[in-house]
Amino acid sequence: MFDLENIQTVADVPRLQARVRPTATAQIFEGRETTYADFDRHTSQVANALIDAGVGTQARIGYLGKNSDYYFELLFGACKANAVVVGVNWRLAPPEIEFILNDARCELLFVGAEYYETAAQIRDKCPSLKGIVAMDGAHGDWPAFADWRDAASTTDPQVPIGADDDVIQLYTSGTTGHPKGVQLSNANFRALFETAERAQWGLFAAGGNTLTCMPVFHIAGANMGVFSLAQGATNVVMKEVDPAAILDFIPRYGINYALFVPAVILVLTQHPEVGNCDFTSLEKLFYGASPIAEDLLATAQRVFGCEFYGLYGLTETSGAGTCLDPVGHAAGKLRSCGKPYPGIDIEVRDAAGQALGPDQVGEIVIRHPIIMKGYWNRAEATAEAIRDGWFHTGDAGYFDAEGYLYIHDRVKDMIVSGGENVYPAEVENAIFGHEAVADVAVIGVPDERWGEAVKAVVVLGSEGAASAADIIAYARTRIAGYKVPKSVDFVTALPRNPSGKILRRELRAPYWEGRSRNVN
Repeated sequence: MFDLENIQTVADVPRLQARVRPTATAQIFEGRETTYADFDRHTSQVANALIDAGVGTQARIGYLGKNSDYYFELLFGACKANAVVVGVNWRLAPPEIEFILNDARCELLFVGAEYYETAAQIRDKCPSLKGIVAMDGAHGDWPAFADWRDAASTTDPQVPIGADDDVIQLYTSGTTGHPKGVQLSNANFRALFETAERAQWGLFAAGGNTLTCMPVFHIAGANMGVFSLAQGATNVVMKEVDPAAILDFIPRYGINYALFVPAVILVLTQHPEVGNCDFTSLEKLFYGASPIAEDLLATAQRVFGCEFYGLYGLTETSGAGTCLDPVGHAAGKLRSCGKPYPGIDIEVRDAAGQALGPDQVGEIVIRHPIIMKGYWNRAEATAEAIRDGWFHTGDAGYFDAEGYLYIHDRVKDMIVSGGENVYPAEVENAIFGHEAVADVAVIGVPDERWGEAVKAVVVLGSEGAASAADIIAYARTRIAGYKVPKSVDFVTALPRNPSGKILRRELRAPYWEGRSRNVN
């Protein structure tokens, strides 16, 4: 349960839990256990260390690292200082990381050991950076996070915080090549807590155990830890998704609540040790970020034997939108993403903006205080996405007669591969730089493991020579690995309409033939 009377801002979470359950375990990470009293003290130290470093109100700090209990100390400590944590996707290539740090104007960067070399490589290209803190032990002149934290005062600074002040800034892939920073405020998080409580699905028992294994640079990973700590549960943090470790953690820590993307559920159900795992502690398993195959969901329900909750939401909606609860699962609505949470308005609209009736496909739009404050320094993009209070998702779907929402396609051309969003323009921009490429289009094709796989369709120049391996290797030097095409087809010309726009649907059609929806 959320104590909404005593949680007005995210900074109130450690304060509340330290008063109510000081000796209870807040977090577990790689053998390190922290009580709620220590968690509150540590977050105050982080806040003071940020203030001492000259990080002012609403200034941005970057986090480039895998999951850690220290991330949540940094997040809530930044909230107490009224600073904003910018989660950086560690799968990105160095130029992409550099762009995000500069776009957000990050003043400090907190880096995990795996990315010390990357941080050193881009440091001089980020003029706003005042310093770097090493999360996993001192590195050169970068102080270790624990030492940096513990040198500061334990007194809560009690910095004034407004409801409209930002908490985190997470970057989404951009339709034109550059990602956009989604600003999520204290008001967004409070609205998220309220609607999750009203819907009942998001309630964790105080003293229960949650597993946070999805990356914290995603709203799903960040929310799992925040929800756990806000309700007084124990946040068991896993550095990254490791199927064997997940099967070990669930019985070892008595995990009650977990969230996985469909690709992880698939790997777990196919793991050779899954039949030997004791899942009796599991009460709720959440899944989302991409559609799930109906057969896989049915198999997973048999394997895990707990309640399943299918979530549909976006970073721009604080991760919330609809939920397919156990009732919906039992009713055979497995292809659906459920019904809107109580209080969240969702409509399906045609191109003229008119609401459509049951079984009519249109764009999904959402209205509620969970909707982001905006895209950081992108006024035009914000105005395009949020119109008259409604957020336009870019997803095409329909409601059935019983009010269940189904995702049919995407109005935009986004590809979802393993829960990661990939926009064709980003990949195309990277491939166009190859000297042999005259034209290129990127599409998503069905993939049994990842949901969708990135495919490039390339036209070579008259004197160009390049193999699929050449194209893939070239792209890998310019963009994150998960965006790199898994396959390349070569054609003599791309299909275009009279105005010259690539007809991606024509390219996609052969791969999706015979399927009831055009997302996988």
